Amino acid sequence: MRADNQSFLGGPPRDFILLGVSGKPWLELPLFVVLLVSYVLATLGNIAIILVSQLDPELHSPMYFFLSHPFFLDLCYTTTTVPQMLVNLGSSKKTISYRGCTVQYVVFHWLGGTECIVQAAMAQDHYMTICKPLQNAFIMHCPLFQQPVAVAWLSGFYNSLVQVVLMVQLPLCEQQVLDRLFCEVSAMIKLSCADTTVNDATLAMLVPMVVALFALVPMVLILLSYSFIVLVVLKIQSSKARHKAVGTCSSHLAVVSLFYLPAIYMYMQPPSSYSQEQGKFISLFYSIITPTLNPFIYTLRNKDVKRALRKLLAKLWRLCRR
Repeated sequence: MRADNQSFLGGPPRDFILLGVSGKPWLELPLFVVLLVSYVLATLGNIAIILVSQLDPELHSPMYFFLSHPFFLDLCYTTTTVPQMLVNLGSSKKTISYRGCTVQYVVFHWLGGTECIVQAAMAQDHYMTICKPLQNAFIMHCPLFQQPVAVAWLSGFYNSLVQVVLMVQLPLCEQQVLDRLFCEVSAMIKLSCADTTVNDATLAMLVPMVVALFALVPMVLILLSYSFIVLVVLKIQSSKARHKAVGTCSSHLAVVSLFYLPAIYMYMQPPSSYSQEQGKFISLFYSIITPTLNPFIYTLRNKDVKRALRKLLAKLWRLCRR
């Protein structure tokens, strides 16, 4: 390979080739159909949850304020990666521009870091709602409950910024081939013509720190919150109140498991310990499958959300009949 004597900061760089599943052409059509259906379901489901949490006055509480953010993040997640994957799977030209690739991995890591913090904030809100309802009633009328979300977005942006700094210093080579479904920092560093020892060492040190900060610490906080919630729920006399608390918390725990576990599995072990195909499947899982399932998990387990959705659909039906 020949170096082009240009960094990611200078000159018009060449396009990247995303191999995807080109080694298994028979898989392209089924994967295209699965991604298309999943993307439509994820988009409609996440938009529906966001709309009902904003339009229904009975859902104007810290719990549903926090709830709207993960669904907005999931909507952005899928839009950042899936359309490009569909284009590549549906055509013989499997390329993405440098700018498109840069935007993709910057936004993807920003959203991922943000959602990790938001999920922990949601668990804390559930703890306050169930274990300290009087204090939560005061917080509900106070703008302070919005601060964790602001911290989450800033933290996610900082996480993305640090990883981008690793990339902008590297010179491009003549051929840029990524054996991935979408752009990822770890794969792009391997494509540089320059000596990436420092970058690899920095990434090897940075990744465990980022995973600990954005995944392990929030998971510990979430588990602690739900440990206290379980103790309180066991003391609730009303079966209706107990069922409502269990339904809300079990939905969130299911979403948290789908979000955290694949990411921790992928980033906490060295890349050599899993195959390229395995890495593609895991990245596909948390980039499209999880955002598609989340709205259905919350809808099936949360009576307030189901009621609000029925009201919204009834209004839309009346408008369509006019």
